[in-house]
Amino acid sequence: MIISRTPLRMSFVGGGSDLPSFYRRFGGAVVSTTINRYVYVTVNRKFDDRIRVSYSRTEEVAKVSAIRHPLVREAMNFLGLQGGVEITSVADVPARGTGLGSSSSFTVGLLHALHAHQGRYASAARLAEEACAIEIERCGEPIGKQDQYAAAFGGLNFIQFRPDDTVSVDPIICRRETRQRLAERLLIFYTGISRRSARVLEQQQASMATRKETQAMVGRMMSLAYDLRAELQKDNLEALGEIIHANWELKRRLTPNISSTQINRWYDIARRHGAVGGKLLGAGSGGFLMFCAPRERHEAIALALKELRRVHLNLEPEGSKIVFVHD
Repeated sequence: MIISRTPLRMSFVGGGSDLPSFYRRFGGAVVSTTINRYVYVTVNRKFDDRIRVSYSRTEEVAKVSAIRHPLVREAMNFLGLQGGVEITSVADVPARGTGLGSSSSFTVGLLHALHAHQGRYASAARLAEEACAIEIERCGEPIGKQDQYAAAFGGLNFIQFRPDDTVSVDPIICRRETRQRLAERLLIFYTGISRRSARVLEQQQASMATRKETQAMVGRMMSLAYDLRAELQKDNLEALGEIIHANWELKRRLTPNISSTQINRWYDIARRHGAVGGKLLGAGSGGFLMFCAPRERHEAIALALKELRRVHLNLEPEGSKIVFVHD
């Protein structure tokens, strides 16, 4: 039996520049961190040659092509697995529509566990690259590349996407106290609104491919990633909230369905009660709201947003890892 543990992620700035319709022309960059919420994937030998897959539903099939879960089916095809395995997964947050990159964390964790099941080491770079190939190329998801690389590498990173499809992941070097104070300034709320990110991202990609105004806004969001990296490397957190706020103001102008009247209301309430900046995590239109505020304003913001569920998170320094092996 093999068990992998893969973290979810929060993206601060630059999201959208990791979409191929943008980075293949202009390059892209994001600042993101993994968090202490995880996806666990278990791979076990099965007594017979059939395949059992258990997630929100359970499948038992005789061959890989019959698996309905597209990520599991394509991952097994990609690695040449035929059967005789049982795969299960559990996650610390809802599986879809949260904005924390859970689908990509699942894909990275699944690949990690399957590689280990075959007796093979897989580096973080390999896991990220293969997860992108499965999600974007094989499954046709209209998503970017940041989630896969964040989940595989882990930590607080500056991630660049180049026009030739190569990706670099550079840890942001700052003091341990800076990372701790960064975590202490963040408030996270679950909106209770689940959304299908593919629809939002399809509209973003279409807009970026044709509208120079959209390209300019995403370019500015990318430049904010460079700004935030520079400030964090100087151990300066004073600009964090304003940079995140500037990124959100740009992002919600990209397409009409990224935000909503209700989400804008929650955002404005938080700002009135002391939040310097914030954003919806992920593609937009639902999931988790993240705010940056001085610690002394947290309780006032939470009280003003008492209709939302507050979630306490911390930063996670490690990426996907194998946490259990039993032969």
